Amino acid sequence: MNHIRHIGIVVTDLDRSLSFYRDLLGMTIVRRMDESGDYIDKLLGLENTDVTTVKLSLDGNPTLIELLHFKSHPVEASAKKVFTPGLSHIAFTVPDVDLSYRRLSDAGILFNAPPQCSPDRRAKVAYCMDPDGTYIELVQVFDVPAPLVEDSR
Repeated sequence: MNHIRHIGIVVTDLDRSLSFYRDLLGMTIVRRMDESGDYIDKLLGLENTDVTTVKLSLDGNPTLIELLHFKSHPVEASAKKVFTPGLSHIAFTVPDVDLSYRRLSDAGILFNAPPQCSPDRRAKVAYCMDPDGTYIELVQVFDVPAPLVEDSR
């Protein structure tokens, strides 16, 4: 294997998910396709498949996010826990996690907690969810450990 090509995420509302990944996270649409017919049916092991796929990229990064909206097999998002088997989360490196946290919070995105500094102080991290409950991790990595911040209470 050479590299991870893409990560596929099934979504219930494509426009809402595009607003999150494109408009809030800053990803760019690389390709949008409507797929149906024998090829996709056989590939996915389904019948009468009608799916729209949208591949998104971050600044030309070779690993893409693929949003899949199944018009032929509608489902509702189910509650996920970070420890549920399967995909746990997708992590994005950001230049300023506090700024990302404020911007996404202002847009109505809910986080588990404000950004937290890792025990070794080499990263600051925050977890939120996309519109369908896929966990998103935002990580700011420090070249040198972040300074300790005294509690001013």
